[in-house]
Amino acid sequence: MTRSLTVNLAGEDICLLAEKALYWPRHRALLIADAHFGKAAAYRRLGQPVPAGTTQANLRVLDQLLAEHDCRQIVFLGDFLHAKESHAPPTLAALEEWRARHSEVILTLIRGNHDLRAGDPPAQLGIHVVAEPLLMAPFSLQHEPAPHPTLHVLAGHIHPTYRLQGKGRQSVRAACFYLGDRVSLLPAFGAFTGGVNIDPKPGTRLYLVADGAVWPLAIRNP
Repeated sequence: MTRSLTVNLAGEDICLLAEKALYWPRHRALLIADAHFGKAAAYRRLGQPVPAGTTQANLRVLDQLLAEHDCRQIVFLGDFLHAKESHAPPTLAALEEWRARHSEVILTLIRGNHDLRAGDPPAQLGIHVVAEPLLMAPFSLQHEPAPHPTLHVLAGHIHPTYRLQGKGRQSVRAACFYLGDRVSLLPAFGAFTGGVNIDPKPGTRLYLVADGAVWPLAIRNP
């Protein structure tokens, strides 16, 4: 069992992390897709009975990642905030407190579809916000998983999951990294996010995130 797995993608060594993040050693960068900070708060403001504390839980995971990896920057691949209601004072206060403790880390957000609805993060968070794509060869960093003409795409948006089938009706669904020929997907980082089951094609690589570890999955060709 391993909490991280180094793989080569587009000629570059990257680390897939059990915390549903990607570490890029050459750039000392963490890549985070679909954090959806404030999603639970947004649901509660709409009267939905959902758990509290998800923002703090996500920030504790970020604390752990920054403590364990030599990191000078974090790139968020879209959907930093979930909705306009995510600008609730407790959510923003938690983010500001976290940012104050990590003021030396460069933060970049590539706008996703939820960011367009939620609005950019407050200026006091010190996040550089850009439109997709953000080109960092050999990768095109994006929210939407649309192919790039020349670079390999690292994207989010889909929240990829895979369902393992056991004997009888036994099954379990887990978040996953999906590494394709031209486009690769990161799992959703947020603790309160759904997922979409994907059907891996021959030639792709799938890595499940479960039980605090990253597990390579063999894909049989038809």
